[in-house]
Amino acid sequence: MDLHLSGKRAFITGGSAGIGLSIAQHLRAEGAVVTICGRDTSRLEQAVAILGGPDKAWGIAADVTNTSALTAAVEGAADCMGGLDLLVANAGGSVGGDLLESTAEDWMATFSLNVLHSAHAIRVAVPHFRQSGGGSVVIVASITGWKPGPRSSYAAAKAAEIHLAAVLARELASYGIRVNAVSPGSTYLAEGGWERFSQRQPELFSTFVRDEFPAGRLLAPDEVADVICFVLSDRAKAINGAHIAADAAQGLPTARRFRTGIDRGS
Repeated sequence: MDLHLSGKRAFITGGSAGIGLSIAQHLRAEGAVVTICGRDTSRLEQAVAILGGPDKAWGIAADVTNTSALTAAVEGAADCMGGLDLLVANAGGSVGGDLLESTAEDWMATFSLNVLHSAHAIRVAVPHFRQSGGGSVVIVASITGWKPGPRSSYAAAKAAEIHLAAVLARELASYGIRVNAVSPGSTYLAEGGWERFSQRQPELFSTFVRDEFPAGRLLAPDEVADVICFVLSDRAKAINGAHIAADAAQGLPTARRFRTGIDRGS
C-alpha cells in the first residue's frame, strides 16, 4: 500500500534511537524527509548517517523540556525541510520513583518531558502545518497510560498524552490538522532496558513474557513504527483524536508489581 508519504516533511522528537529512530527510518523508506531531535550530538550524527543525510535527513540537538530550545528545534526543522507536514512527539521518560519515593519536582519533570513537550511542539508546528494546508501528529504514549502500572508519575503523564491527543484533534481539526495517540507495548530494543533485564533476571523475564504476551514475545520497534507511519499518512484521514494501542494484546505493562504496605514492612 502506498502511504502517500513521499515528499512529506516530518519532525520527530527523541528520534536518534529506539522507536523514534525506527519511525524515522520507516518514513524515509516511504520517501519522506525527516528531521530528528535528541540531546546527544554524537548519537544524532550517527542516526542522521543511518537515515541517509544530509539532503534527506537532519539532526537538531535540543532538550525538549526547554521550551526555547524546543521552539528553535521545530523552527529549525521547518527551515531545513522547507516546511512541515508531520510531527511525532516521541521523546519521553520518567524522573524519580514511585509516589512515596518521588518529589513534586520529579512529577513536574516527568510531565514536562512527556505532556508539556508534546503540547509545545504541536503549538509551534501549527503555523507551519497551516502553510502546508494541514498536518498530521502522533503523540507516542504508552501501554502504561491506559493499563495501570508503575511508575505512577509516568503512567499519569502518558494518560494525559492520550487525552491531549483527543482534545487537540477537535481543537485543530478546522485547520486540517489531525492529532492521534499511539501507545506502544513493551518493546525489545538492542542494548535497551528489556535486553538488560532479560540478561540480569532471565527467569523473571521469561515469566513476564509467558504470562503477559499472547504471542510469546515483546514487540519489535519496526512493528510500532509501521502503525505510527500509517496513522500519520493520508491513508488514515478518517482517524483523528484516536488512541491506538500497538501492544499485541499485552496484559500488565511491566514486569514490576505495585508494592503494598505489607511489602514495605508497614
